[in-house]
Amino acid sequence: MNSVQDALYNWLTIKVVCDARPDDTAARETLDLFDEILTSEHHLLDIKISTDEQMYYVSYVQTGESKKARFPRDLIEVMLNQINQEPDKYCNFPIEE
Repeated sequence: MNSVQDALYNWLTIKVVCDARPDDTAARETLDLFDEILTSEHHLLDIKISTDEQMYYVSYVQTGESKKARFPRDLIEVMLNQINQEPDKYCNFPIEE
């Protein structure tokens, strides 16, 4: 991920899915990947999310400096909405050991 903004967008989109579907192993693995990108590549700490009717707000610390980003709800929730509209296409498969 080249930009923090892109990485946060992808992370937040899958986080919303993961929070709504805690048993979704693919969502959890993808969230873990984006967590790693945010921390190791972009050095983000203390990530916090808040929402209102229109936006998601993300605050974080990067190299000691507090920063904020915001994203429209409809863009962030598009993946979750798609999953909810066609749940048969998004089956959860257990992790094989």
